[in-house]
Amino acid sequence: MNQVDATDARLQTHEEICALRYEAIQKSFESGSKRMSRIEYILYAIIAVTLLGPGFAAEMLKKMLGV
Repeated sequence: MNQVDATDARLQTHEEICALRYEAIQKSFESGSKRMSRIEYILYAIIAVTLLGPGFAAEMLKKMLGV
């Protein structure tokens, strides 16, 4: 095996490993995005309770849930 073949083999292996890593990073971003959305909704609820009072927030929640 000459130097060019060895370099090509190493480069191909490197590209395959990087593709797997990139896929794992993408999955991590997707799951993180879902968590961030949930955190946003929780923060909105906390802001509403803080600014408008717990009674108003409870009434809004009842209306949203149809209770």
